[in-house]
Amino acid sequence: MQIFPRRLGSFDLDKFLYDMKIKSSLALFSIVGILGLVLVFHEYNPFSGPGTSPERDAALLRTISQVLTRGHFQPKEMDDTFSKSVYALYLKDVDNGKRFLTQADVDQLKPYELKLDDQAKAGTFEFFNISVSILEASLSKTQTWYREILASPFDFSKNDELQADGEKLKWAKDDAELRARWERWMKYEVLSRITEEQDKQEKPEFKGDKKDFETLEKEQREKVLDVYNKWFKRMQKLDHNRRLEIYLNAITNYFDPHTGYYSPREKENFDIQMSGKLEGIGARLQSDGEKTSVTEIVPGGPAWKQGVLQAKDVILKVAQGETDAESVDIMGWDIDDVVSKIRGSKDTKVTLTVQKSDGSEKIITIIRDVVIMEEGFAKSLILNEGSAEQDRIGYIYLPKFYADFESGRTSCAQDVAAEVEKLKKESVKGIILDLRNNGGGSLRYVVTMSGLFIEEGPIVQVKSRDRATEILRDNDSRVQWGGPLIVMVNGFSASASEILAAAMQDYSRAIIVGASSTYGKGTVQRFFDLDNAAADNRVKPLGEMKMTIQKFYRVTGKTTQLDGVIPDIVLPDFYNLLKNGERDNDYPLASTTIEPVPFKQSAYRIADANQLKTNSQTRVKADPTFQKVSDNAVRLRKRKDDSVFPLQGEKFRQWNKKQDEEAEQFDNIFKPIESFKIENLVADLPQIQQDTARIARNDSWIKDRQKDIQLYETLRIMLDMLRIDGVAAGKN
Repeated sequence: MQIFPRRLGSFDLDKFLYDMKIKSSLALFSIVGILGLVLVFHEYNPFSGPGTSPERDAALLRTISQVLTRGHFQPKEMDDTFSKSVYALYLKDVDNGKRFLTQADVDQLKPYELKLDDQAKAGTFEFFNISVSILEASLSKTQTWYREILASPFDFSKNDELQADGEKLKWAKDDAELRARWERWMKYEVLSRITEEQDKQEKPEFKGDKKDFETLEKEQREKVLDVYNKWFKRMQKLDHNRRLEIYLNAITNYFDPHTGYYSPREKENFDIQMSGKLEGIGARLQSDGEKTSVTEIVPGGPAWKQGVLQAKDVILKVAQGETDAESVDIMGWDIDDVVSKIRGSKDTKVTLTVQKSDGSEKIITIIRDVVIMEEGFAKSLILNEGSAEQDRIGYIYLPKFYADFESGRTSCAQDVAAEVEKLKKESVKGIILDLRNNGGGSLRYVVTMSGLFIEEGPIVQVKSRDRATEILRDNDSRVQWGGPLIVMVNGFSASASEILAAAMQDYSRAIIVGASSTYGKGTVQRFFDLDNAAADNRVKPLGEMKMTIQKFYRVTGKTTQLDGVIPDIVLPDFYNLLKNGERDNDYPLASTTIEPVPFKQSAYRIADANQLKTNSQTRVKADPTFQKVSDNAVRLRKRKDDSVFPLQGEKFRQWNKKQDEEAEQFDNIFKPIESFKIENLVADLPQIQQDTARIARNDSWIKDRQKDIQLYETLRIMLDMLRIDGVAAGKN
C-alpha cells in the first residue's frame, strides 16, 4: 500500500523511513536474509534468472506446486479458494496503485479467477500469458499518456485532488478514467516539485536568480518526464523470467508471507548476505537507469588495495581479464546485469573503463578477491554516564543473525562470544545487546548465543508438520556472561531476535527494552533445491524454494507468531502506532500455543523489575525528546491514514506548508547527549585506525549512538539495575 504519495526521483524523509522499515525484506528465520546486495550492495532486482522455455516454465510450476503440497508446514488445498486468493495477490503485486489496469482489463482476466489451481497442477500459463500481454499493452499506453500530459502546461486553478492509496480505489472503469488518474499523478509530481523550488527561493540564504511560476512549471515538467522515462525503461526491460517470478510468488505467498521462489541468481545473493562475504572487487554501485557509478570503496577489498577506482567514478565498459580483452559497453544496463559482469571468482581479473569526475577516462584492472562486509557483523562499544568510571557498560550491536553455511567459520554466535570476552577485559558491569532492526537469521546460532547468558537449558521449541515437538537446548553449562543484561528490540526485530529476547524474558535473565512489540514472526524456513525434484535435466537449473516448514514456540509454550515479544519496559518509538508486523501481511500463519517445558537459571536474577520500569517511565515522561518522539508517532499515523492530496495550486501550497510545519517540529530532535559517554574498546582501535574510511565510519557510528535517546535511557535502566543490585546485596 502506498502510504504517502510516491514522487519518483524525490526524497521524502518520512516516506524513506517508512518504506525502509516497513517494506524492507526481513531476514526470515532459519536461513532468511535481507536481499539487496551484489558486488557489495546494490538495488537488487529479484526477477532475474536463466533462459526460458515452455517446458522449463511448466516444470517449474509443477515442481513448486508439488514441493508446497508435500513440504509446507501447513499445506493448503489447491482448489477454488487457492485460485481466487492467488488471483487477488497477483493483481495486487502487478498493480497495487491501480495505475495500469482498467476494469475492462480485469474483466479479461476474471474468467481465470477460479482456474489457477487447475493451471498450477497442469503446469500451464494461460492466465499469466494473457496478463503479461495486457500489462505490456498498458505500459505502452500509459507511457504515451504521461508524455502527452507532460507536453503542455498544467492548469493548477481547478479544484482537484489525488487519492494516493490504490487500496482505496476501485479499478478505473475505462481508459478515460485511468488517463484522468495519470493526469492527477503528473499534476502532483510537477506541483510538488514547483512548490519545493518556490520554498527554496523564499529562504533568506537562497542565491541566484529567482524564477517565475511559468519557468518553474516548464522545468519541472521536463524533470518529471525524464524521471518517468527512466522508470518505464526499467519496467519495459522486465523479461519473461522476471515477470514469471512475480506470478510464482503470488502462488507461494498464499501459503504464507515467507514462502517464496528464488531464482539461481537471487539465491546466490541471499547466500552472500547471510555469510557477509562475496568474491568480487569490493565496491558499492548505484544506477540511475543509464549510468552505473561507484558510491563507495569497501576498505580492505581488492579495489581499495588497488587504489585507483574511486567513489563517483562512472563505469563505462567491463572486460574479463587484462586490458587487451574485449570490453563490453554497459551504459543503460540494469544494475544486476552490470554486477554479474564485474563479480567473479577469487584471483581472476576484471578490467573496467571508467570516467573520472574530471571527465577523463581511465582503464583499471583489478584482481578479484573475497570481500568482507564488516558493517553487517557484531561490534561493541563502552557506554558511560558522566565520568563514573565504575559504571562502564558494554554495548553489543548485532544487525542480523548471520552465518557462513559453507565454511562454518563465520557466525554471529562466535562473534558475539568474542565481543563478550573483549568487554569482560574492559571490566564492564553490565551488557546491553541491541537487536533493534535485526530481522533474524540462523536458528542454530540463536540457540548458541542464548546459551552465552544462562546455564544449559531449553531455548526454543520447534514444531514440524506431523512430528513431535523438538526442544532446542543449550547443552553448555558454562555461562560466559553472568552479570546484568538488557536486550533492546523494536518493531523490526524479528524471528531469531524474537527467540533470543523471548528466552531471556522467560528465564527472567534480562530486561527487554524497546518499542511496543517486536515484529511477530514465529516461523522457520528452509531452502529446497527444485532441481532435486525435477526429473528432466533439460529444464535445469530451476532455482530454489524458501518454504515454511516449522513454527517455533517459547519455552512457556506461547508463540511469537503474530503476537511478538512485548518488552518489559516500553519506550516511545516513531513506529509504535503504525501497523507494521507479521499480522499485517497477507495470509500469515495463526498464533497458537503448545505445552511448556521446564526451565530455570541461576546465572543472574533481576532484583526489582517493577522499580526499573517505574524509574524509566518517570524519566521518559519528563524528557521533552521522548515526548516529541511520541508526538511524531501520532503524526506518522495520521499521515498514513490521510492519503488524499489537493492539486489546486494554492490549496496544495497551504497543505504542503502545513505538512512541512508539522514535520519541522521533529527535525533534528535528536541531539548529542552531553552526559552520554561512548568509547571504542581498546582491542578494536588497531583495526579501526587502519585507514581513513574505517575511521570515518566509526566516527559516524559513534555520533549516531550519541544521539540515540533510546540507547541512553537503556543505559540508565542498566545503571538502575546496578544500584538496585547493590542495595539488595547490602541487605543480604
